[in-house]
Amino acid sequence: MGTDLNWDDEVDVVVVGFGGAGACAAIEAADNGSSVMVIERFSGGGASKASGGIVYAGGTTHQKEAGFDDTPENMFNYLKMEVKDAVKDETLRTFCEQSPENINWLEAQGVRFNSATCPYKTCYPPEEYYLYYSGNEPFPPYNTKATPAPRGHRPVGKGMPGPVLFGCLKNSALDREVKVQYRSKAKRLLTDEGGNVIGLEFSAIPKYSVFYWLHRCLSYINYKMRYISISIPSLNNVFGSLFGLMELWGRTKRVRARKGVILATGGFIFNRKMVKEMAPTYIPGPPLGTLGDDGSGIGIGETVGGATAHMGRVSAWRFITPPEAIVKGILVDQQGARICNEQLYGAQMGEAMVEKHDGKAWLVIDSEIWKLVRRDTGWGKATWFQTMLAMSNLYFNRKKANSIEQLEKKCRINRGKLQPTIDSYNEAAHKGSEDSMGKMARHVQPLVTPPYYAIDCTLGNKALPCATITLGGLIVDEESSEVKRKDGTIIDGLYAIGRTAAGIPSRGYVSGLAIAHCVFSGRQAGKHAAAKAR
Repeated sequence: MGTDLNWDDEVDVVVVGFGGAGACAAIEAADNGSSVMVIERFSGGGASKASGGIVYAGGTTHQKEAGFDDTPENMFNYLKMEVKDAVKDETLRTFCEQSPENINWLEAQGVRFNSATCPYKTCYPPEEYYLYYSGNEPFPPYNTKATPAPRGHRPVGKGMPGPVLFGCLKNSALDREVKVQYRSKAKRLLTDEGGNVIGLEFSAIPKYSVFYWLHRCLSYINYKMRYISISIPSLNNVFGSLFGLMELWGRTKRVRARKGVILATGGFIFNRKMVKEMAPTYIPGPPLGTLGDDGSGIGIGETVGGATAHMGRVSAWRFITPPEAIVKGILVDQQGARICNEQLYGAQMGEAMVEKHDGKAWLVIDSEIWKLVRRDTGWGKATWFQTMLAMSNLYFNRKKANSIEQLEKKCRINRGKLQPTIDSYNEAAHKGSEDSMGKMARHVQPLVTPPYYAIDCTLGNKALPCATITLGGLIVDEESSEVKRKDGTIIDGLYAIGRTAAGIPSRGYVSGLAIAHCVFSGRQAGKHAAAKAR
């Protein structure tokens, strides 16, 4: 494209996307002496702000205060089973070794953590707890190779403190005089004759335009309705169209990046056409994140030669707890066969359900377990959305029958297939032993008391949404976060971080791993870009 372009601005580092990863990169680049500009389509925060803010880390002071002697090596032994071959062992070790320091770094930005540990299994801890088992740490086979330790660090804050986490990062970036261009959408990367990235072209709605303020108001409404849109995905199309209309009034600008451009635009779960092409079996699952997760960052990276990996990997979150008593039931498919250990983390449960059982599943319990679940379900015993889902499962999202044969008929489970599965499960329960799927004996309870219930856990169920996120992205050098071409060479001046890049969470996911990777890769890219001499 040449270097004879007209530039509207010039800085050392340009960051595309002002979410958790982008903010970490901006802070680190600024701390290492670089001028930074962030291009942000909406109001900032991305999926990190819309999340619960969990950060996965081991060997931290908060674990020690809670009485857990965790180490980076122990964390590595566990994560190796979850992460598989998504990154090199050396990279995973570095991630584990740096995790305590990354918690300290976040605290230096103003994020507060706490050692109050949740004593029971949950997909997300209530407000009085800040440390919990956010993955499969206590369950076999994971607990056979690593000593279980709670590594999910929840920031101190009310409700879902993703906004608290991002708010601290945002303020920290602004304190360093990082320029943020809101209502600005990246259009294309600008390169020199050698294919090196030297800048970015973007479209910005003029700040004092009525469309700028309409866009800002709509961003606020869209953010507040993020939970509703999980159950009503069509709302995303409405919001997306309205944003698109307002962005037609944007003016094209170019910013030169003396040292590099860092792509931090999230994944592509809201680009339904892209999901259908890359991972069609996950289309029934509603998207989780923000409209910014549209694959645009991955797309503009590909236009300059960037290669991608794990694009078919999607994490489907089939959470059934709290209350913990519900794991005493069994999760079966349409053939009446067990799907997995019901204690497992929701992402592993969702993966088994979709990849091996066509995305269809029923959680079968009897009246005794139903009573236990009802006893443990109530306001104040979990977060508000967990309580609502539990109540929905008990009274609306289920089939009820006086016999297993009738339950099979109502759920359209292959006739005569469910009873043998229950008989096998009951046998282990009567012996007081661990069952064939590895579920702990204390959670193995016989299903013998009618009426029986089957909770619908199907991927596309609207009453019990199974939210999905994409895990693949641009291939990067694992020591710098620089984007690579298909032949393995590096595209000079281009970085990708967070879920825009293929990285640590790309093969397996547990709560907190995405934000921890945002911090890890964001700091790495910001530091490397700032040190560049071009």
